[in-house]
Amino acid sequence: MENNEDYLIRALAANGQVRAFGVTSRNLVEESRRIHNNSPIATAALGRLMSAALMMGDMMKEKNDLVTLQIHCDGPLKHVVVTSDFDGNVKGYVSNPDVILPPNNEGHLNVGMGMGKGTLTVIRDYGLKEPYVSQIDLHSGEIADDLTYYYAQSEQIPTSVGLGVLIDREDVKVKASGGFIVQLMPNTDKNVIDKLEDNIRKFPGVTSCLNNGNTPEEMLKIILDGFDVKFNERKPCRFHCSCSHQKGLDVLETLPLKTIREMIEEDKGAEVVCDFCLRKYDYTTEELMSIEEKIKNRS
Repeated sequence: MENNEDYLIRALAANGQVRAFGVTSRNLVEESRRIHNNSPIATAALGRLMSAALMMGDMMKEKNDLVTLQIHCDGPLKHVVVTSDFDGNVKGYVSNPDVILPPNNEGHLNVGMGMGKGTLTVIRDYGLKEPYVSQIDLHSGEIADDLTYYYAQSEQIPTSVGLGVLIDREDVKVKASGGFIVQLMPNTDKNVIDKLEDNIRKFPGVTSCLNNGNTPEEMLKIILDGFDVKFNERKPCRFHCSCSHQKGLDVLETLPLKTIREMIEEDKGAEVVCDFCLRKYDYTTEELMSIEEKIKNRS
């Protein structure tokens, strides 16, 4: 696998006392930027959340398990939604992709200002009757901080999350994107904790690391310096949307009968646009009449 390809890595360190995940996601974040024509700050927000979702998806157990991260906020970005699975597929969108804001005090994209106040919701769908849902208030809006806070509050797992997206100032394309998640197992030795905290404090940053040509493995070795590190899984990841003509029909079936009737009489058909990939699906009057019949039969 080439270094310029998007992929995930998983590792154990300190004799199994620490588990870590790393990802490089430049291509898939750039693909999403291109599809939605996202502004730099929208690209940064979405890219960070996509990288996080990929690593959290890798924590799932089964092929059909899904993790969805939703941020609803009062900032100009409004809301960001990302879904990932166990196989490294991810998709997402920002409801307001045109946001332009001045940089923060460090001269970086001000994702926190774009978010403002709001909530982060984590939905894990294991294929059971009801998904597992947990929600916290946004801690800073910078996403990595919010997820670190989420793990501490909702799952009681000591966790450090680092995420980053670097945008080219001239052509606004994605130069680097990725992140890491490091977690402590129960009863981790205090010396391990102290060393790890020192390593993370000295870490130069995700985009600095990746943009300098480091791989996710090398990034994790920097963070886990001083420990034995065993890499035990590596998988490709990609932007992938599972929308289809049939799923569009399923959406139409949830609409009120009156709305379907108006589509038949006034529009002579319907168009459904996928929020994630902007693919369009057209539906004929005959298909709408069939949906109308199904809705009537359910009443």
